[in-house]
Amino acid sequence: MKPKIFITGKIPEKGLKFLQDSCQVKVYSKNQVISQKELIKGVKWCDALLCLLTDKINKKIVDVNPNLKIISNYAVGYNNIDIKYATKKGIPVTNTPGVLTDAVAEHTFALLLAVARRISESDKLIRAGKCNDWEPMLLLGSQMKSKTLGVIGLGKIGAGVAERAHKSIGVNVLYHDIKRNSKFEREYKAKFVSLNDLLKKSDFITLHIPLLPSTKHLIGKKGLSMMKKTAYLINTSRGPVIDEEALVQALKRKQIAGAALDVFENEPKLSPGLAKLDNVVLTPHTASATVEARTAMSELATKNILAVLSGKKAEFTVNPEVYRKR
Repeated sequence: MKPKIFITGKIPEKGLKFLQDSCQVKVYSKNQVISQKELIKGVKWCDALLCLLTDKINKKIVDVNPNLKIISNYAVGYNNIDIKYATKKGIPVTNTPGVLTDAVAEHTFALLLAVARRISESDKLIRAGKCNDWEPMLLLGSQMKSKTLGVIGLGKIGAGVAERAHKSIGVNVLYHDIKRNSKFEREYKAKFVSLNDLLKKSDFITLHIPLLPSTKHLIGKKGLSMMKKTAYLINTSRGPVIDEEALVQALKRKQIAGAALDVFENEPKLSPGLAKLDNVVLTPHTASATVEARTAMSELATKNILAVLSGKKAEFTVNPEVYRKR
């Protein structure tokens, strides 16, 4: 009997091809987040689950199938899964790191430019036919050259954003992380600073941190009050690392110049008032939405499954201690 794989949403075909010869594959095909009822039905049926970051894989879902062999998350982050409980049950949980670094770094850089140069506002104005003649004071934005970029979380994506900004435009780089990176400092003339110093001194701040109890609302009312009135905040990491209600108030009051967000605290819902603001650019969690990145993610997610089903350790396992229990 071929092992059974349940996939909670459509993914690029290339990944599916790795599974189809040796496995029975079912894909939830509706263009919407899978309901709990359909998720339970699929998990009961399968040997391996390939889930999306929108799927909440909690204790109830895990307990549906005592023979579940792997949970393969089609994402880098995995805060949608109860890792501790999956480990207790002896189930490896895998993710797809690395392959979307360039896509997310590029999207972050695009958001940074878009909000600083007021691209979204300009587009709306001209589409509405409200732009007549050239005006010296029309939609003045902010140049980036020689300004300061603050990177919170210096992983591969954060470093990728800093590299693009420093090399292509000539920004100065500050960064804050749990550890220093001397090589990065030398290569990009970057300076390691405290979070408070970064907030106070940066003209552009970009977030690249995981969602943990310690990072939830890392940027809130207090942090926003430390930022320059001319500063911009960009987030392509996880929505809840920013207190979105506090951000809306800061943007309304022009406490900061603007923000660009690809992720949201209560995704896909937006905090009241956010969508009505002109000084914010919003994208629907599409930072990794390139053909190249999403295809590579599908390959990696399916290879993780095949490794575990063949009795091997998947390379990208977020709870590797689970293999000691086997």
